[in-house]
Parts: sequence; structure tokens; C-alpha cells
Amino acid sequence: MKPHSHDTADKIDAAMKSSRDGIRVLWISLLILGATAVAQAGIVALSGSVALLGDTVHNMIDALTAIPLGIAFLLGRLAATRAYTYGYGRAEDLAGIVIVLFIAGSAVAAGVIAIQRLLHPTSLTYLGYVAAAGVVGFIGNELVARYRIRVGRRIGSAALVADGLHARTDGFTSLAVVLAAGGAAIGWHWADPVVGLAITIAIVFVLKDAARQVYRRLMDAVDPALVDKAEGVLRRVPGIRDVTTVRLRWIGHQLHAEADIVVDDHLTVLESHRIAVDAESQLANAVPHLLTITVHTDPASHPGAHHHPELSRQHRTSVGRLPSQRVADATTAF
Repeated sequence: MKPHSHDTADKIDAAMKSSRDGIRVLWISLLILGATAVAQAGIVALSGSVALLGDTVHNMIDALTAIPLGIAFLLGRLAATRAYTYGYGRAEDLAGIVIVLFIAGSAVAAGVIAIQRLLHPTSLTYLGYVAAAGVVGFIGNELVARYRIRVGRRIGSAALVADGLHARTDGFTSLAVVLAAGGAAIGWHWADPVVGLAITIAIVFVLKDAARQVYRRLMDAVDPALVDKAEGVLRRVPGIRDVTTVRLRWIGHQLHAEADIVVDDHLTVLESHRIAVDAESQLANAVPHLLTITVHTDPASHPGAHHHPELSRQHRTSVGRLPSQRVADATTAF
């Protein structure tokens, strides 16, 4: 048999790499969206387009979402402490809340600007430049959205995926500028605010999806299919007679697993330990993003589902006695 250890250095290195990947995405996104916003701002100064001004503000807000996420990824790389025994991965989920608030702010801003333009229509100038700026905004946001969503799904970051969805909504807002310019060119001054309202509705739907995803992470929800997969892997490990409990939770973009397994009564502690280690190894290979795995073994004659409640009742009965009674019991036992 190959020697093994419980050294988590390899797992920590993988977690650090995923954090570095996330930080790199944020820096590249900030550069792309910052350059897009600067280019659009120049066209705004030239044309005076309110619609393009709103799109420029959206792109700038989207670029700034890199700040809370970047801070969260940096915090997630800190070592666990006696107070934060699971580390600081939850900072990423808190950043997801900030991003959801940014998306909500974008929806409100887009709706307000659209209503104002509907009530007070204005004519656009330099329509060709305005349309070109809208196309640039769409391309920049879509590139960033695809990059963020792809890397976010690969490293398991719900916050980064939500941020990518936010960038995608701003890309469609940029396309609204193109439609508005086209409508103004043929005399449809109402086209800009109407399309803006339609984009606001689209942003609200994206807001709902992003908020639900972040909420599920905060509530420790996981895909049930992932739990089924982990349980199936454990049941195929030689020596495991039953699997009574499987728990998975996300902390940031890393998974943590706990499992209760049943083994034969006659096994020694060392043999049971080897089965548990094999189970940990099989889970780590089959389930992506797993950082820590805790496997608890129970003898077949007293599986956890039946044996532990009894021990728990005995413990509560003992705790409920007076101190003098517990001391007397201990003395008698001695």
C-alpha cells in the first residue's frame, strides 16, 4: 500500500491558484471596462447623449465591482485562525451581496434615465459616433461577461458568476444605445426611452437570478445532484457497508464535505482509518472544488443513525444531574 498523509498542502495550493485566477480575471475586467468607459466618455462629451452617458455610468459601475470581489479573493487567501477556523472564504459571498446591490442600482438608474427621456425627449447629435460607442460598450461588456462567467464556474465562485451576469446586462444596455441612435436617425425620438425601459426589465430578471444564487450560497445550499454523486462515490469504496450522512457546503469558491460511513465491527482502528482515507481520496478525485473532507466511521452493529442519539440522550441525562451527583457517579465508577 502507498503511504498517505493528511497534509492539505496540495489542496491549499489549488485553492490559492483558484483565488489567483479570480484576481487575474478582476484585473483584466477592470482594464477592459475602464478603457471602454473612457472611450464612451469622450463620445458623450462630443455628442451630449444622455443615453450614452447612462451606459458609460453603467460600465464604470461594473468596473468598480472588481473592487469588492478583489478584496474578497485576497481575504480568502488568508490562513484560518482560532476565531475563523474555516478561513475567510465567506468574504466572497459577502461581496456577492454587494454585487447584487450594484445590479439593483443599475436597474434603478436605467429605469430613471429611461423615464426622464420619455417625459423629456431630446434630439441626438453625432448619431454615428453614438452608435459606434454603443457597439464598443457591448463588445467590452460581453468579453468581460464571458470571461468572468467561465472562470467563475470553473473555480466555483458564485460571486464572480453574478458579476459576469451583471456585465452582460450592461452589454445589452449598450445595444440599447445603438437602437436609440438608429431610432433617432429615422425620427423616432421615443425609441431611446422605450428600449431603455425594456433593458431595465431585463436587468431585473438578471438581478433575480443573481440574488437567488448568492442567497443559496449564504444558506449553504448545494446542488442535490452533487450530494447524490458524493454518496454514490462513497458507496463504491471497498469496505464501506453503508453511508448514513453526506453534507456539503460552499465557503467562497471551495467545497467542504462531511460524511458518516458504516464499516464492519471486526475491523481495527487502523483498518477503519484506511477505509476513511480511501473514501476521502475517492471524493477528492470525483467532486471538484473540494478543499476539506471529514469522514466519520461507525461500526455496523451501532450505525450513527441509531447509536448516536442514544449517546446524546445519555450525555444530556448526565449533564442534567447536579454536580455532586456526577462526582458521586465518577467516584463509584472509579
